[in-house]
Amino acid sequence: MLQEFKKFAMRGNVVDMAVGIIIGGAFGTIVKSLVNDVIMPPIGLLLGGVDFSDLFVTLKEGAVTGPYSTLAAAQEAGAVTISYGLFINSVISFLIVAFAVFLLIKSINKLQTEEPEPEEEVTTKECPFCVTSIAIQATRCPNCTSTL
Repeated sequence: MLQEFKKFAMRGNVVDMAVGIIIGGAFGTIVKSLVNDVIMPPIGLLLGGVDFSDLFVTLKEGAVTGPYSTLAAAQEAGAVTISYGLFINSVISFLIVAFAVFLLIKSINKLQTEEPEPEEEVTTKECPFCVTSIAIQATRCPNCTSTL
């Protein structure tokens, strides 16, 4: 049973999939940093200094009553919140990853499309009298001796 698992795990597709998952996880971390550290701060600045990671709605007060200035303060107090700012960040991260995967698949499909093979040059024709195949440059049929 261990040998079968080893044989399965060492197949090319499984190893390729594992590498893809590892690189995908690392790419997800890079995209999350891009969204949180590069894209969202200028957008928040344009919207009047809004920090999207601190946008939330309090559903139930915690042990310490609000208002809470940050999401971390609300969570520390034990308040029940809907963190829609974090959701917005996640949606933007997803859209960036989806766009990158789309571009990757588009380039792979472009590489995989086979160029059509050029058609072979016609080297023979049929004699209209005896219907045999003869060379295209022939002026007389070698079978029936008709002038072409």
